[in-house]
This record gives sequence, C-alpha cells and structure tokens, in this order.
Amino acid sequence: MSTETTASVSTHILDTSAGRPAEGVAVHILARSGREADWQALGGSSTDADGRCKDLPAPPEGTTHVRLEFDTGTYFAKKQAAAQQDAPALRDSENGRPVFFPEVTITFAVVPGEHYHVPLLLNPFGYSVYRGS
Repeated sequence: MSTETTASVSTHILDTSAGRPAEGVAVHILARSGREADWQALGGSSTDADGRCKDLPAPPEGTTHVRLEFDTGTYFAKKQAAAQQDAPALRDSENGRPVFFPEVTITFAVVPGEHYHVPLLLNPFGYSVYRGS
C-alpha cells in the first residue's frame, strides 16, 4: 500500500498463447533511490491462479526506480513438459528446444504516493507490458 512517502507495486501475467492467467511464475522486486544507486532486493512472490502477485513488498521511502524480474523460463518449461505428457506425438518437435525468453525484466520510474500496476502479456516468443490501473 502506498503512502505519501512511498509507492506501491502490483502485477499480473496473462499467457496470451493460452488466453489464461499465468499461474506459478516467480516474481522478484528490486528498488533503487536514484539512477546511479545500487539495486536493493526487496523480496518476491509467485503468481496465483488468477496470474496476480498481490503480496509484493512495498518499495522503501526514497525509491525512484523499481525493477520486476519474472522467471518465465521455469513457467514455460513446466508448460512445455505438461504439453508433452498430454501429446506424446509432439515430443520430437519440442524436445530440447530452449525457452526463448527465460526471464523478463521490467524497470520503471516511480514517485511517492502512487500505485503502479504493471501487467505482463506473455507468450513463448514475445511479451508486452504497460502501466495498468
């Protein structure tokens, strides 16, 4: 929750290739106070069945930039393994193929007192983000 001296951040992920929320994606949040400052890891969470992270730690007072790191590689590897179990005929075409985006990192500027909702629209070969509400 944001206060007059801090910002707050939330996110959710939609797997556009499946038309469903992306459940179980690990998300880490980092913050810094100035363009030249070092990043400070604040913690993380995983997306729920609705693709949302509702419990990300709040950035500390003085934060000017936030970074969200999404572990998309693990999500797609699990999804690929499940698809191979369901359709054994696809094993040869999918076997050994690396995940194209093993991680997605989004960095954005923040100001105190504002809430930032940053949705990630994800598919195996592309992604898009925007400032939501």
